[in-house]
Amino acid sequence: MKEIVIISGKGGTGKTTLCAAFASLARDAVIADCDVDAADLHLLLAPRVLQEADFVGGRTPVIDSELCSECGDCQAWCRFDAIELDLDAGYIIDPFACEHCALCAYVCPEEAISMRSAVNGRWFISETAQGKLVHARLAPDEDNSGKLVTLVRREARRLAEETGAKWILNDGPPGVGCPVTAAITGVDLALIVTEPTLSGIHDMQRVEALCRHFQVPTLVCINKYDINPQNTRTIKDYCLDNQVPIIGEIPFSPAVRQALVARKSPVDFDCGAVTGIVERMWLEIEGTDRP
Repeated sequence: MKEIVIISGKGGTGKTTLCAAFASLARDAVIADCDVDAADLHLLLAPRVLQEADFVGGRTPVIDSELCSECGDCQAWCRFDAIELDLDAGYIIDPFACEHCALCAYVCPEEAISMRSAVNGRWFISETAQGKLVHARLAPDEDNSGKLVTLVRREARRLAEETGAKWILNDGPPGVGCPVTAAITGVDLALIVTEPTLSGIHDMQRVEALCRHFQVPTLVCINKYDINPQNTRTIKDYCLDNQVPIIGEIPFSPAVRQALVARKSPVDFDCGAVTGIVERMWLEIEGTDRP
């Protein structure tokens, strides 16, 4: 069993589209949507939910009004201005401003503030035409997305072991923060999907450096390579200098947009040359001898 993560460094490069295409081509895979802050792989795979559960990823402070003496220490120490005095209800915590740091609970002389487990989102196991899908939804303004990514990956691996699947395909989150670290750690291969724009180049370089730090074997795909030949050359030079193989160059094609509108991947919809390029990319990944 091999685990592959498709990442981008920035949003909008086409990683989810490519992941959906690979899911159709793999035929023996468990799919995981690790972009828990803005999950959208389900829009292409049309899942039927089989199982779902709350995600309890952290703790949040709760004030016991019966014990509170309204001394104001919690408000004075809170650097996020998340605690305010209500003339009727006493001290209350603004859940959108609170960073759940627990300092208020530590400084309260009456021990009127306790840290209680909080539901931060939900996670799902679903059935799709391409195989089992593990996905999740982090609630608005909630933390611990890295923990939720870890949970999604753990469930995907469990399903893969139970079913004997050959592949785990992870649609990774954008950026280089905690969710990305949680998505790439320990995988067999990372595929970076970039685009020939200044932000695409910058973020591709950052996420490639992150993969190199964690010693994750990495490939690069340049999407819409023909929209700016000069920037594409910059990407190629960077990959050559850092010994990162470029596995595919996908041209801009309006047919891809038409496929997405139809809620299909580029291999489930006639996208002309793009379909063939994506198929060849998957064949190369299948034949890549990696640990």
